[in-house]
Amino acid sequence: MPRKIRELIRDLQLAGFVNRGGKGGHRNFVHPKVTKPITIAGKASADAKHYQEKAVQLAIQESKK
Repeated sequence: MPRKIRELIRDLQLAGFVNRGGKGGHRNFVHPKVTKPITIAGKASADAKHYQEKAVQLAIQESKK
């Protein structure tokens, strides 16, 4: 069962990412140690896409270096 968008957002915030806003249903998260911002699109209650989960995992790994 896919995870929800709200769970991805929670994981990013716990890893130290900050929501810098966005347009519509998009949210841009930045972290001082990560080069590119991570964009999460969709309602908080929607299922996350596979590529969104992978992007969040990679960004969290990069932030720990």
